Amino acid sequence: MSEESIPPNPLGGKTLIVDALGQRGYALPSEALKEAADQDQIYIRPGVYEDKVFVSERSVRLVGAGRDAVQIFSRRSGPLYLQRVTGGQISGITFRYVGSDQHSAMNVLDSTCVITQCRAMEGILSGVLLYGPECRATFSDNEVCRNRESGIFVFAGAQPRIAGNRCVDNHHFGIAVRDSGSYPEIVRNLCETNMLSGMLLFHHGGGLILDNSCTGNQHWGLLVTPDSHPNPSPRELPEMNRLDGNSRGAYTISDQPLADIGR
Repeated sequence: MSEESIPPNPLGGKTLIVDALGQRGYALPSEALKEAADQDQIYIRPGVYEDKVFVSERSVRLVGAGRDAVQIFSRRSGPLYLQRVTGGQISGITFRYVGSDQHSAMNVLDSTCVITQCRAMEGILSGVLLYGPECRATFSDNEVCRNRESGIFVFAGAQPRIAGNRCVDNHHFGIAVRDSGSYPEIVRNLCETNMLSGMLLFHHGGGLILDNSCTGNQHWGLLVTPDSHPNPSPRELPEMNRLDGNSRGAYTISDQPLADIGR
């Protein structure tokens, strides 16, 4: 990749280069993060990196060459963990968990950054966890696929924006929301070919649900519990979202949403 193709840093700081071949810069993203200042950008060249990216109590700008070109995987824990990240952007990277313990591909706790044009795959738990009462992250234009539970799981009071993502081939739901105070904005997402329903709202969870397409799932397009708080109301959801083409129908209301998986 040529020098000219490295994106400029809009923050005005340095751009630290991560190179899987070791020809220049840092060998791993985590090594670059240790030396990056708040105004610096980290650019990851194409390659496969065994690493864990952990960012806490700071902003971050982590730019990969594209999710089909850059993969960060981990065997022992989730490859991405954000804790109270105060801003910035992560883009153009596939995060893949390849271990056997209960970890996700992305963990986002009480953070406000933007995650876009990435991929989260093969988590033993859900692919992406967005949680905590201060979680206001924007999760947009990503692919979340082949995770052992749900694709995106919002809980513990989180209120992120979830827009334009493709959540496919997950073992449970494409997007799930749980807990009082959890109220994401869920717009223009595609949830299809998941092994349960396209979306689930349960245990007092809520959310704005507009212009989504939940089709081709093994159960319903959308499953809600009586204590959940979808906006619009369940009866209006099929008018505001595409919920056709699912094995059991458009939507249902149930007080036992996890009965099919023995919970």
